Amino acid sequence: MPIVQTYDTWGNNGNATFSYDTKTAATIEPAAPIAGRKKQVSYHHNAEAENHHFGTTHPMKPWRLTLTNQLVLGYGLQQYMDNYCTRPAVEDELLEFHGSDYLEFLKRVTPENTESFGSDLAKFNIGDDCPIFDGIWDYCTLYAGASLDAAKKLINGQSDIAINWSGGLHHAKKSEASGFCYINDIVLAILQLLRVHPRVLYIDIDVHHGDGVEQAFFSTDRVMTLSFHKYDKDNFFPGTGNWDDVGGGPGKHYALNVPLKDGIDDDSYIRLFKSIVEPVINNYQPSSVVLQCGADSLGCDRLGCFNLNIKAHGACVEFVKSFGLPLLVLGGGGYTPRNVSRLWAYETSICVGVTVDDDVPARTPYREYFGPDYKLHPPLGKEGRYENKNTKKYLESVRIKIMEQLRYINGAPSVQLQEIPPDLDNVRSDLIKQEER
Repeated sequence: MPIVQTYDTWGNNGNATFSYDTKTAATIEPAAPIAGRKKQVSYHHNAEAENHHFGTTHPMKPWRLTLTNQLVLGYGLQQYMDNYCTRPAVEDELLEFHGSDYLEFLKRVTPENTESFGSDLAKFNIGDDCPIFDGIWDYCTLYAGASLDAAKKLINGQSDIAINWSGGLHHAKKSEASGFCYINDIVLAILQLLRVHPRVLYIDIDVHHGDGVEQAFFSTDRVMTLSFHKYDKDNFFPGTGNWDDVGGGPGKHYALNVPLKDGIDDDSYIRLFKSIVEPVINNYQPSSVVLQCGADSLGCDRLGCFNLNIKAHGACVEFVKSFGLPLLVLGGGGYTPRNVSRLWAYETSICVGVTVDDDVPARTPYREYFGPDYKLHPPLGKEGRYENKNTKKYLESVRIKIMEQLRYINGAPSVQLQEIPPDLDNVRSDLIKQEER
């Protein structure tokens, strides 16, 4: 007789939403045993974040979170996690990084009164990429609140791995929207981790450079940023993140960038990722890791230019997890919703340590979006539209440059648990001006 599990809502008691028949759902089997005790994984989500809309033609679709959550629930992964319905962040929490005038603008602006803000639109970089839409303040506080909640679960030891797929919006600056990002939940979460953890490693596998996070921690050695991304200064957003972008002042050599070209494939990416991440962790010795899992690095993404399959992207998550450090896992870019949700559901299974079937569970809501094959792992790399321009020689040269940067830091910095400079962007600007003299 089939077992049916039914939940009404992602409620405060940690229960999840879905009704499914385990007889018709895909088989879930434990993966290889995890060293030591089983990891405690938490899943942080507020369904209201899914309901916002950037505009009909805008590539950012928060609805991708609906598909992700339904896949997670369809595979029954919620039973392996602590599930939290998160609260919105409050303004005081956002002020830990963002400027008060910028936050006041986001609170007050609406599509109806946009014109009355005049020069503020240009000042805060509002436009086609970062439009004003209904509920923009609510949306920002929801995804930021989920990342803050996840970070706090890591801090107090309730979670070993904390997941927030609505977060990871890495382009937002202190007082400026950028690249579909308004509030930088990653910076806010890292600032929370720094209250307890002496060193935090930030790893970014979005196709775009994690410029907002790098910029925020440009001048400190308490955060090392490591970004793997497409780099083309003049033709690919944001045009930053070459290998010689290494931080400044006390943070010099603590910003690491891996500039890639179009079309990188699975084997090349995984090999390069592992060959860099392992020495970075061994050298820097972080006490926690934040991993941004932007799905636009997959093949066939609407805005991407790589040829990665879902399993290759997931292999990066598996590798970072293997170090056993407290891990905050976040979303990010990703503009083909069906593939975004496939990826993040698969990476959720990696975090909890179970193996899921390739067939999308038969009773998953919105299953029609995964047709015609209804598979978790479609051949995205095989169907990739981009020639691989990353030669072995080029990738080896990038790896060598990163290793040279690691030599400068000469092991993990000895740090005191002190506050990060609160005006990080201004510290960065001052350092740049000094270097230009």
